[in-house]
Amino acid sequence: MARPVIGVIGNARLIDNRFPAQIVGENNMRAVAAVAGALPLMFAAAPAITDLGDLLDTVDGILLTGGRANVHPTRFNAAPCAAHEPYDESRDAVALPLVEACVARGVPLFGICRGFQEMNVAFGGSLHPEIRDLPGRLNHRMPRLENGEIHPDLEVIFADRHAVHLTPGGAFATLLQRETIRVNSLHGQGILQPGVRVVTEGIAEDDTIEAIRISEAPGFALGVQWHAEHDPATNPINRALFEAFGSAAAAHRAARRSGRS
Repeated sequence: MARPVIGVIGNARLIDNRFPAQIVGENNMRAVAAVAGALPLMFAAAPAITDLGDLLDTVDGILLTGGRANVHPTRFNAAPCAAHEPYDESRDAVALPLVEACVARGVPLFGICRGFQEMNVAFGGSLHPEIRDLPGRLNHRMPRLENGEIHPDLEVIFADRHAVHLTPGGAFATLLQRETIRVNSLHGQGILQPGVRVVTEGIAEDDTIEAIRISEAPGFALGVQWHAEHDPATNPINRALFEAFGSAAAAHRAARRSGRS
């Protein structure tokens, strides 16, 4: 039997300041292929190109990846600010209704970093553009050198930086078989107010929300603020998440195929 297909959302990028492109970090693709056991299929985060109905008729799961651009503040009734750019409104226009459609249809959904934030906004939640500006919060952005440049060592950038406390008996604690984990941290924006169906299941030591699930979702619908795609081949936490996502996609594929026969 063929592997399940997982759609991986793209991010808008301008190549050489003139060629529009859609890109996906290769780590996301490798995590889907090597750990989730699925075929990664990138789709464009552009509503003029990607029809959501056709997409969900094709794939067995959706991975909403991280991205440099923030969700546009007007999506959660806040004012835009040049300091918090760039934005990717085309991705917003695809990702937010896609979250709702996946949950409604029971298509497995896994959100990472920006994807985690999109899941919250899709259900009416809000975001803060700079979590580190809130009283008592850590700086969750990627490590930099003293001169302000991004640290050159990827092992430092993606190193585990803080603990996350999981809800006892919740979906994450059950899946990961523990109530405290350590994760990497590479984000500025974060959840301010959870959406109406967004259940908080993981909180960092500074009270930043790090893991969520969508309540009453008929299928896998989990999101994490950290970059779980970085090292799932060796990190047991991230491996368990991608394996569970892949299993959910395989089960969804099998159910769809049996329904057609």
